Amino acid sequence: MRLPRFALFMLLLTGGISPLHAQTAPASGGPIDPAAMQDLVLANRVLTDLNVIDGFGHVSMRHPSNPNRYLMGRSVAPALVVADDILEYDLDSNPVDARGRNSFLERFIHGEIYKARPDVMAIVHTHSPGVIPFSVSSVPLRPVFHLGAFLSPSVPVFEIRDTAGQSNMLVSNAQLGKALAATLGDRNVALMRGHGSVVVAATVPMAVFRAHYSNVNAQLQMQAMSLGGPVTFMEAEESQKTLGVIEQIHGRAWDLWKRAALEKMPGK
Repeated sequence: MRLPRFALFMLLLTGGISPLHAQTAPASGGPIDPAAMQDLVLANRVLTDLNVIDGFGHVSMRHPSNPNRYLMGRSVAPALVVADDILEYDLDSNPVDARGRNSFLERFIHGEIYKARPDVMAIVHTHSPGVIPFSVSSVPLRPVFHLGAFLSPSVPVFEIRDTAGQSNMLVSNAQLGKALAATLGDRNVALMRGHGSVVVAATVPMAVFRAHYSNVNAQLQMQAMSLGGPVTFMEAEESQKTLGVIEQIHGRAWDLWKRAALEKMPGK
């Protein structure tokens, strides 16, 4: 028998039947190694300590045992993130178990890049002031010193107007996330016009390293340009050779940053 509209409304209101469009939450990718979870928590705090992110920005990692899931803090200032704040998402950026916690509006940055780049295991989204001038000018961000070699040959810029027209400049849906992922392509960093940057890597420590040194390289390039005259950038072959060395030594910086962040954790 077909129910009158009012009766159907009352059943929905009182929980007598489930909403017609209710979605089943995605299944979890499984338990996470505590050490990996700690690295994700500390990455938020390290990036804050390095002035790469402040009350805004976020860092995620792909689920270690399920490539179709990723992990990221709830919508809270990164410096305040603890393990209980970490949420799990599918690649459409639906939370597995939100438990009433809010998600970042721009989580689609992460889900769509993970879809497009199977090699990426960690992502950082920043509003770093050093890189923003290069997102709004015709001057490309290019590597000027050895720790910025991963920026070679130059950093692409995502223009959100090309996809969304006049908008609030937030990558708040899958369509915009997909467009940003396309701009990133196979690069390590992409700038977001008038907004910030997105940085990818194969590990959380390397993503933090690249996010920090993107900002440092931008500041050094700006200083070099202000001196006048031509600037000598790293050549592609030079950058490639340098990357091999950075892969071996970047853990030295991570260990230092991690120790400093641990000392500031509650209860220390």
